[in-house]
Amino acid sequence: MRELGLRSPASKVGGIVYFGRMLDKIRQHVKGELSADYEANLGRGFDASCCTFLRVDYHQLSERVKDGGSDDEVLQWCFSVGHQPTNDEAYVWNEFMRKRGWNDELSEILKRRKKEAGMAGRSEIQTMFTFIDADEGRLLVGNQKLQPATD
Repeated sequence: MRELGLRSPASKVGGIVYFGRMLDKIRQHVKGELSADYEANLGRGFDASCCTFLRVDYHQLSERVKDGGSDDEVLQWCFSVGHQPTNDEAYVWNEFMRKRGWNDELSEILKRRKKEAGMAGRSEIQTMFTFIDADEGRLLVGNQKLQPATD
């Protein structure tokens, strides 16, 4: 379990999941505080999906984040240069992302990542979002933080 100071991917900014986490990663990277194993995927994976959804270029977004501003200000910038989703589009995005890794093309990756993290037997982890939350110490069962199994 790693506590990295990144938001849960399920946290919303302006009603959109994952966006805030992407901003956290960009900000930490700029300050030289992002864990090295996260750097290889900057702008790829879910970052790329989020940028595609908002129709913004990741590198332009990174530059905008470096200029400063709140999460909401950066999101408004995305809307102005890219696409402002309707409530229905945001709902579909949120539900799609929330379920990534569950019976889709990411299922095998999720299975591998769980095994690598010592969580192969953790049946409650069925999506990439829940895996990330468990891996980073946010997933709770009852009042207890879940710990990776020791295999």
